[in-house]
Amino acid sequence: MNKKILHIPNYYSPHIGGIEDVCHTIVSAMTNYQHEVICFHDEKKTQKDYYEGIRIIRCGVFKKLFSQSISFSFYKELKNVFENFDPDIVHFHGPNPLVSVYLLMLLPKKTKLIVHWHSDIVEQNLLYAFYRPIERQLLSRANKIVITSPAYLAGSKALSAWTSKVSVIPNTLYTEKLQKQAGDDEAVEKIRKLYGGKKIIFTFGRHVSYKGLHHLIDIAPLLKEEAAIVIAGQGPLSETLKKRSNHPSLHFPGRLTDDELRQYLYASDLFAFPSVTRNEAFGIALAEAMYCGLPAVTFTIPDSGVNWVCVHGETGLESENGNTQALAFAVNQLLMDPVLRKKMGANASLRAKNFFTTDTIKEKLIDLYND
Repeated sequence: MNKKILHIPNYYSPHIGGIEDVCHTIVSAMTNYQHEVICFHDEKKTQKDYYEGIRIIRCGVFKKLFSQSISFSFYKELKNVFENFDPDIVHFHGPNPLVSVYLLMLLPKKTKLIVHWHSDIVEQNLLYAFYRPIERQLLSRANKIVITSPAYLAGSKALSAWTSKVSVIPNTLYTEKLQKQAGDDEAVEKIRKLYGGKKIIFTFGRHVSYKGLHHLIDIAPLLKEEAAIVIAGQGPLSETLKKRSNHPSLHFPGRLTDDELRQYLYASDLFAFPSVTRNEAFGIALAEAMYCGLPAVTFTIPDSGVNWVCVHGETGLESENGNTQALAFAVNQLLMDPVLRKKMGANASLRAKNFFTTDTIKEKLIDLYND
């Protein structure tokens, strides 16, 4: 009988997010196993349904505190899953302090635990002071720990005592949503016309502080060639960023559907990824852009996987962290050199296909589940 895997991300598709995409890709790829998913819901009421044939339990959220979803129903639903689904393995995606507590209370001794470590807790120092003892218990209980890049492991103090349990498995892309489809060429042309045929500097994601989007806004008057800076996505800083944007080259199309996102990626000339802290542990959006053939500009983030995903001088350019002038210099270098832009874009696509697609890491996941 195939092993039963319980996946615990924060949220799950069709909810949009990097961890959500990674979990969905793993579930979709590992078809020789039985899967269930328990996660938070973006509403107060718990919802149980099926998504692409997989049972999903979305637990109602009372409120959010320090970016942590608070759900009292999660405990009861998780207890029911252990009793009724009886998984062989729990594949837990962290950080998720509240569910870590629930897991330590409810996880049966016979059930194996994989902790998929997407990021250290970097900014919420007060929360982390209380959570650190729980985190230690969770890592001690874990049978395996998955980290998404060797660079992030090297800089993680939290994992330093547990390196013997760690496997490096890069995040994987849901490539089906990135492959060109019928009608995309026409949509790409419409997007290019929308921005007056100018070169497009594109980014997307949640509008939160560690994404460093204000640096991208501030390079607008520093560009040496007329271009459109397109900042897609939404978040708590959206209105603040828009108020800061008083330059005609800046555009905010809002949250994009999967189809629109793919079309914007193929319509663009380069990808900007100005994240500034280790909260950005990997950069799924960065890898998606690379897959679509976009060279990227990033900051140098110490002990983050970002600069392992995108290699300076090969698939893009990186600049001193938080230095707007240096970021503008890198953008201008790519904007004004079509040969370099094309070469790095081709290298970027090749790296994404060689390192970040499901086929390249499927055997590692099989070994992980069967070990």
